[in-house]
Amino acid sequence: MSIWGKIGGAAAGFLLGGGPLSALLGMLAGHALFDRETREGAPEDSVAFTVGLVALTAKMARADGLVTEDEFAAFQKVVIVPPEEAANVRRLFDIARQDVAGFEAYARQLATLFKDTPGRLEDILDGLFFVAAADARLHPAEMDYLRAVADIFGISDSAFNRLCRAYGGPCDPDPYAILNIDPDASDADVRAAYLYQVKENHPDNLTARGAPAEFIKVATEKLHMINDAYRQITSEREAGRGLKAG
Repeated sequence: MSIWGKIGGAAAGFLLGGGPLSALLGMLAGHALFDRETREGAPEDSVAFTVGLVALTAKMARADGLVTEDEFAAFQKVVIVPPEEAANVRRLFDIARQDVAGFEAYARQLATLFKDTPGRLEDILDGLFFVAAADARLHPAEMDYLRAVADIFGISDSAFNRLCRAYGGPCDPDPYAILNIDPDASDADVRAAYLYQVKENHPDNLTARGAPAEFIKVATEKLHMINDAYRQITSEREAGRGLKAG
């Protein structure tokens, strides 16, 4: 069973934790959107991760002052939504977008829930970047929103800039930033950084950190970027050595 079907069954338990995400689940349960017969509880971390990502994505839809059908389509590129659950998930997205709670409240609760596992917070920010870049550009208002979320999450400037470059932000995509390695690093260090990023961003590792299986699309896309960055670096270095030899 996917996380979407389980959220309905987990809502009652998660509501006990309080906070804006719990209130959002309460509104969802009130609309009876998910199968009320489902009583399998999803792990609380997965519920928080998924609902938090939905809420922050929905709030980001207002960042550029426009709300269009494309925003939900972009969200569906981030996570796998079964066709039979699409209408339900869209309702959750719309409830979050219209909720009077500001995005800061959602972000602060997530920062508290995942204070001991900061990698999950970076995974959520990664997903937000993915959605923001879905139309092939990052709008200034979206960048301000992403920066504000990152600040609440306590994500470092270097980690934020790495994601910014990876998704073609105001700066050009930098393969070294994607691998989180200095351009002057040795070939051996570049390869070590590449292997580390592959391991850190492998879908199995993301799942172990609490990301739901539906987040696999972001993990797969991130691995593509990591592989492309490594190929670009090695190709440019080999070409540079060839020029020197000539």
